[in-house]
Amino acid sequence: MKKRTFLLKFSALLLVLSYFSGIFTASSVYAEEDILTITQNAGYQTSDFYKPKASIVIEAQTGQVLWADNPDLNWNPASIAKLMSAYLVFEAIAQGKFTLETTVKATDSDQAISQIYELSNNTIVSGVDYPVRDLLYATLVQSSNVATVMLANLVTANDEAKFIHLMNDKAKELGMTKTTFYNCSGADTASFNGYYNPVGIDQNADNVSTARDLAILSYHLLKEYPDTVTYTSPTQITIMENTPYAEVLENHNYSLPGLAYGYEGADGLKTGSSPTGGFNYAATAVRGETRLIEVILGVGDWEDQNGELQRHAFGNAIFDRAFSTYEYKQLLTKGKQTINGEELNVSQDLYGVIQKGTEPTFTLSANQITFDNGLSEVSPTITAPSAEFQYAKKLKALQNSALLKNANQKNGLSTFFVNGLLIVLGLLLMALAKLFKKEPPAGSPKKINPLVIFGVLLALVGVGLSIYTLVVGPWL
Repeated sequence: MKKRTFLLKFSALLLVLSYFSGIFTASSVYAEEDILTITQNAGYQTSDFYKPKASIVIEAQTGQVLWADNPDLNWNPASIAKLMSAYLVFEAIAQGKFTLETTVKATDSDQAISQIYELSNNTIVSGVDYPVRDLLYATLVQSSNVATVMLANLVTANDEAKFIHLMNDKAKELGMTKTTFYNCSGADTASFNGYYNPVGIDQNADNVSTARDLAILSYHLLKEYPDTVTYTSPTQITIMENTPYAEVLENHNYSLPGLAYGYEGADGLKTGSSPTGGFNYAATAVRGETRLIEVILGVGDWEDQNGELQRHAFGNAIFDRAFSTYEYKQLLTKGKQTINGEELNVSQDLYGVIQKGTEPTFTLSANQITFDNGLSEVSPTITAPSAEFQYAKKLKALQNSALLKNANQKNGLSTFFVNGLLIVLGLLLMALAKLFKKEPPAGSPKKINPLVIFGVLLALVGVGLSIYTLVVGPWL
């Protein structure tokens, strides 16, 4: 009885310890994955006040998600919206509508916008021609609202509302399912004092997007227009050089190497801040073969400008976490491979993201090789990496059957040629026999010309062999 009581008490104690151990473990895992803890553990001084409302990290080649915290929260992206405007400019250039050297003549309205103190701008002078290249630098380095408007008007021949519709159409095309644009630059239309007014568009509405959607936009921007980083990576650049309108632009992306939160490999993309959106950040960095994209939304509060720097602390910390955990590399080489016990012939090299120190698990389906890394794509419109293959035995059988088929075709042609030749020779001999036929003397018995006999035999053999070839196959 005592023994039974002891066992019951011991079992109860184990259950209690297991319960609290589970709570502790779950708390530890949560703490380890919390962006604030990750950032503090990385050595950055920050607090819960600055903790981002949403964040995401994806790998730039595959679009696979390496980190996500509230990625589908609706948020005002502020000037990150300029990335969509830049996308449409690069697309128009690719379509041959204009070039980087094309100039835009500044209007009185452009000059007036550039003088609005509340907007982030560069200096624009009415009547001056500004190259598209310099306006792109102003948009993506200085975050100039007026430069963005000038580029948007170039794309649509000054149809401001049409450009907004293009932005929203492109968002749908790219799979940005929770994004709506109301202006081209991130600043609400009303703040332009009437100098920028897309007809039929709500002047007071903020653009709406999510961390996921902005990551999708950044993925496509870098994939389709990789030169984007040329315009997002300078920490400082002079536009309109060697003219009276030369101007030095400063980048607000403080994670660029050499700036306050310089991060190894960082070369873009765009910052953004507003009273309703707080401080936001879309970034990309590359190390070796691995390029990452991240989006940080809602750091701090507009009233506390420290958020402008704090967003980079969080961005750098989760970049570190992703770079230290994952890598993009070649997983299979083209050619003969043995996978899951099967001998295969792989049609191309296979690259993908994998956790460091692990080996990929491959899946063979139909004629596609895929691998499981536990990651999902940022959008269903982006397909996971795969490679085509053929089973080596089947491939050999197919090759042999093809060779046999070709051989049969060649032999068939040769056989029919010989068959036909026999028939023609037979007919020719019969014709010659008739041509040189001599009448026998009167009263003599008629004799069959040997040429006729031989000709008939040749013709019959040719016909017989032709029938055999059709029914059985080539006899050669």
